[in-house]
Amino acid sequence: MKRKTVKHKVVPAREFAVRVPASTANLGAGFDCFGLALDLYLEVRARIAPDKIKTGRVVVFGEGAVSLPAGADNLVVRAMQFVAEREGFSLPPISLEVHNAIPLGRGLGSSGAAIVGGAVLAAAIARKKIAPTQLLRYAAEIEGHSDNVAAALLGGWVTIVNSPDGPIVLRQPWPAEIRAVVVSPDMQLDTKKARAILTKEVPREDAVFNLQRTALFSAALYRRRYDLIGEAMRDRLHQTQRQSLVPGLAEALAIPPQLGLLGIALSGAGPSVLALTTDRHKEIGAAIVAAFAQRGIRAVARNLGIDRRGAQIL
Repeated sequence: MKRKTVKHKVVPAREFAVRVPASTANLGAGFDCFGLALDLYLEVRARIAPDKIKTGRVVVFGEGAVSLPAGADNLVVRAMQFVAEREGFSLPPISLEVHNAIPLGRGLGSSGAAIVGGAVLAAAIARKKIAPTQLLRYAAEIEGHSDNVAAALLGGWVTIVNSPDGPIVLRQPWPAEIRAVVVSPDMQLDTKKARAILTKEVPREDAVFNLQRTALFSAALYRRRYDLIGEAMRDRLHQTQRQSLVPGLAEALAIPPQLGLLGIALSGAGPSVLALTTDRHKEIGAAIVAAFAQRGIRAVARNLGIDRRGAQIL
């Protein structure tokens, strides 16, 4: 239920800034269960407007500079307004400057980062303390799922469960020696399209297959049994069905075991491919780039660390 909007006194500070990490989801078998924050960032600066301009003037630099909306339709602005309405306050006139390094439509949580950034900024501007659990509920409601927004908000590796009372999130330790090599093909994939291709029912043996490997993934990381990560990232719920949408995915998943490579999976809904690695990051990235090249698709490899801080007011 929406709360009644009340007049809000403009705070003395004139500028606010937030930094939000990219994220990858699923990690193979953990469909809609796992999220992992990456050290690739969206930064948003909000300035209290000196005159009575309408809230929502946006200037974007970096990824999406040409394509992202420059007004009230921008996802950061929409998230800010959503939180303000739910919390019962009004925002002062603001302008936004967005610096985005997260590729759009590549399965790296660009929309989740924008939503989290807007939610955190709205609370900061209003000088209102909103519990992370509540911010997560708002972000998940806007996004439609919780994995990317939970990782972006909290940082690190998160396990997510949806419940009638809202998302349940447990943040778990991530080994310092494991990095993420993310290879993004020169194509975009709409998340709604990637979800629409999935079957509504799955065979019981496939469900059990994924349950076993999701449990194995957590246990293998906890016990440092990195030799089991590749098996733990195998999937039967979404990757096979999405191969028709991502030329080169099948070839990438078929890359044989090699030194430094723990496992390979589709990053979120794709089309990026995620490899968890401990060594030879450049060589592994090149092998995945070559898998896309077999299908005539150019791709870019990024060697990324894990962000452990989540959304931060700067």
